[in-house]
Amino acid sequence: MSLLSIQNLDLSIHGNPILNGVSLDLAQGEIVAITGESGSGKSLTAFSVMQLLPRGTVTTGSIKLDGQEVLNAPDPEMCKLRGNDIGMVFQEPMTALNPLKNIGDQVMETILLHTNQSRDEARKRALEVLARVGLPPESYSLSRFPHELSGGQRQRVVIAMAIALRPRLLIADEPTTALDVTTQAQILELLKDLVQDFGMGLLMITHDLAVVSDMADRIVVMRSGEVVETGVTKTLFANMQHPYTRALFAASAHEVNLPKAPEADDALLIVQDAVRDYPKPRTTLFAQREYTRAVNGISFTLHKGERIGLVGESGCGKSTLTRAILGLEPLQGGSIKAFGQEVAPDMPAALRSGLQVVFQDPYGSFNPRHKVARIITEPFHLLDNPPQGLERKNRVSDALLAVGLHPDDADKYIHAFSGGQRQRIAIARALIIRPEVIIFDEAVSALDVSIRAQILDLIAELTQTHDLSYLFISHDLSVVRTITDRVLVMKNGEIVEDGATQQVFTNPSHPYTANLIAAAPTLPDVKALSNVPA
Repeated sequence: MSLLSIQNLDLSIHGNPILNGVSLDLAQGEIVAITGESGSGKSLTAFSVMQLLPRGTVTTGSIKLDGQEVLNAPDPEMCKLRGNDIGMVFQEPMTALNPLKNIGDQVMETILLHTNQSRDEARKRALEVLARVGLPPESYSLSRFPHELSGGQRQRVVIAMAIALRPRLLIADEPTTALDVTTQAQILELLKDLVQDFGMGLLMITHDLAVVSDMADRIVVMRSGEVVETGVTKTLFANMQHPYTRALFAASAHEVNLPKAPEADDALLIVQDAVRDYPKPRTTLFAQREYTRAVNGISFTLHKGERIGLVGESGCGKSTLTRAILGLEPLQGGSIKAFGQEVAPDMPAALRSGLQVVFQDPYGSFNPRHKVARIITEPFHLLDNPPQGLERKNRVSDALLAVGLHPDDADKYIHAFSGGQRQRIAIARALIIRPEVIIFDEAVSALDVSIRAQILDLIAELTQTHDLSYLFISHDLSVVRTITDRVLVMKNGEIVEDGATQQVFTNPSHPYTANLIAAAPTLPDVKALSNVPA
């Protein structure tokens, strides 16, 4: 008998059909991955198992956990199952954790709710679970708060909460999307070990085929609320039947046709021995102030027409360096020059106009009360004589057309667009004043593989049509490899390797670079798999 059996699950919200006849099975000790693009119904399928559904939801069909029907089960019954028999790891740990509670109390909460253990016994169990997920008590006190941990450490806390009572079923919803490659590899290995050690079943939700290719026993492919293909992982990759599955695989392996970079010309951005320190909190009232060095003597030059990638683990100093380049934070040593002028928090508007940025989360950088026309014309305030009237409208239309949108989109609000369309609008905002340099800060890390392929193709096209130079910051090595000519590898605030992209990826000279490349998930060789008997 299956540990989890979903049969003919239909789901609608306020009369709008979302899921249609979804069926899948998961055995004890098995890892099943549900994959597909955003909006395919992956997460709602998982939330249906937990019965964490929005108001207005109507479901039919059957969801059985070890033979027990849980679909439309009463709340008291589901409260007993959640945390005790079913654990869930959410995509964004900061939204799953309470910022006002320390990590010890949050892991203990599940234990105290579902068992009769005393607080001391729950504390002991919390220490054991946190140590099991790689947060030993000698290094990570239970009194720490979520904001004191890195993204990977927070995700480990969420996993500890989910497995505190060794549930029979663990659901992981995009658990590694925002993590760097080495942390991602550690989290995936941890999940595999937990399945093996505890014998639980793991239902993993992801849009990244490379992540699950070497992890999942079986894959379920969803599109528009339906299961279009399912099978044993190696068999499915070797013989993909549905066109959508083949399209997903092709998008995951997408190679960008990046035009050849021109010969090194004018230096647009010069970073010379940059140093950025942050003060540590004083241990006593009159103690001498100590500092943490986030950026330590970094130097590089971005020439006109050059496309540079910046990679490294979380906490290596990428974001700090980016803020300094944008003039948002001062340096304690060295210099940063853009177009021959010193970059600083009080740098002139004319200098800022030549240096624009595209952020990881476009929705978070937009004012939802403003229409697209106003959003993408925000950089006009940097111009001495910003366009008005018809000229302004034409500039908006040209910017939208350049990123593959329609001029009529200028009159819409940002909530009317998908994630990929919002990222196009963010690029349009950066382009509208024709900057010479754009900084892409994790600009595609949260996108589906097909949308990511479209955005990368767009960036490659814009390098020709708009004569762009850019600094592309990402933890996704496969993306950096296809969209840059040169790559900088950053570790502990320093550049440890700098060279032509293909050379660095093919023959890395620094052990840290080799470790990053080895940790990055890769798609299987379909031709090789096709020769392996099922």
